[in-house]
Amino acid sequence: MSEANKELVRRHFREIWNQRQLDVCEQIMADSYVEHAQAPFGTTEPGAVVGPQAMRATVQWLLAQFPDMTMTIEAIAADGDTVAVRVLSEGTNLGRLNGRGPATGKRMSARQSHWFRIEDGKLAEHWATRDDLTAMLQLGVVRQPGPPKIVTIIQRIAGRRSGT
Repeated sequence: MSEANKELVRRHFREIWNQRQLDVCEQIMADSYVEHAQAPFGTTEPGAVVGPQAMRATVQWLLAQFPDMTMTIEAIAADGDTVAVRVLSEGTNLGRLNGRGPATGKRMSARQSHWFRIEDGKLAEHWATRDDLTAMLQLGVVRQPGPPKIVTIIQRIAGRRSGT
């Protein structure tokens, strides 16, 4: 059972995300699907959704922002009805970022972990932990913070004392 469940998750990333075969959503997504992953900058989990429709909408939303998006499975493990996977997501932001800002034209590469619960041979529940901060830094949406003000002040004082 674990091997079949892992293959189902592999199909999810290979066929839906990388090959853009959105008709596969009906084959592998449960109609009763619980989504626990929030969108970047989101504040709530979607919760109970219609799996195939929600997945198609998610893929279309993300691909509108990153048309060349790929998701590479780096590790996968299964235990009973649960499959965990570590994924490397890469893509170039060529569409309105998160529906708000203009495209940055920059490339991002960030890791995620996804957990799926399988029921009756279909994906029925999903959790994700994404490294959105790394992606936003690479896209220039978020800036790396500078040193605390006190460090800057100390550096100025030290520079004056050393004559530089």
